[in-house]
Amino acid sequence: MVKITRDFKETITARVQREPDFAMALFDEAVSLFLNGEPEVSRLILRDLVNATIGFEELALETSKPSKSLHRMLSAKGNPTMDNLTAIFDVLRRKLNVEIKVNIVASCR
Repeated sequence: MVKITRDFKETITARVQREPDFAMALFDEAVSLFLNGEPEVSRLILRDLVNATIGFEELALETSKPSKSLHRMLSAKGNPTMDNLTAIFDVLRRKLNVEIKVNIVASCR
């Protein structure tokens, strides 16, 4: 049987490598989701971004955390500490060569 579609992870990886702006948009979305109370989705986006950029082995070296622990932290049911999450955000921020700036706006509710 011939595979017609491409794996989602392969698609994300190819697009991140081809379009730096897409990688920045994913990172922006992960930060926004986390700060707006959706940490589960944020972790999954971070996982895809790690896989598409530096990989978990390099992230382990950069954060001094075991790769397996990082995989668990960025899973749907992961529960990283604030220190670990900050370290992951920092490594990706440096890799993507971006700054994180937060703007607070009034809610329309």
